[in-house]
Amino acid sequence: MDKAERYKELKAEIDSVVAGETSITARYATASCILSQAFSPRFFWTGFYMVDPLKESELVVGPYQGTLGCLRIPFGKGVCGHVAATRAPIIVPDVHEFPGHIACDSASNSEVVVPVFDANGDLAAVLDVDSTELNAFDAVDQAGLVAICETLLTA
Repeated sequence: MDKAERYKELKAEIDSVVAGETSITARYATASCILSQAFSPRFFWTGFYMVDPLKESELVVGPYQGTLGCLRIPFGKGVCGHVAATRAPIIVPDVHEFPGHIACDSASNSEVVVPVFDANGDLAAVLDVDSTELNAFDAVDQAGLVAICETLLTA
């Protein structure tokens, strides 16, 4: 099975498991677990940074799989903060070359981050996936993760 087909399969699995689940935490935990297990060890860190309802220009760590994550990331700072500010996904082949990169774990070398929107179209979170490999992510990864995140809060 090629990678694009694997993402379609995982999306269907995630949608099925979270169908009817009202807890956002449970939805994020499920997605991060399924994705991490499916693409281990390439997915070194897989998880969500959620928009803090008390500090709306700041992300706070949510459910994830991996080593200790940063607790808070301001919009516009690092890769996750960049995606929160722009609301657009990004692939970073070498995080050490990304201006203002926040090194939550020095083992991370590349990253893909996609926004998660709620049913109203408001930014709810970002999905952050890190790898210890350089150039670990491509357009297929980004498209697969975007598709999963498009329905994560609405399926």
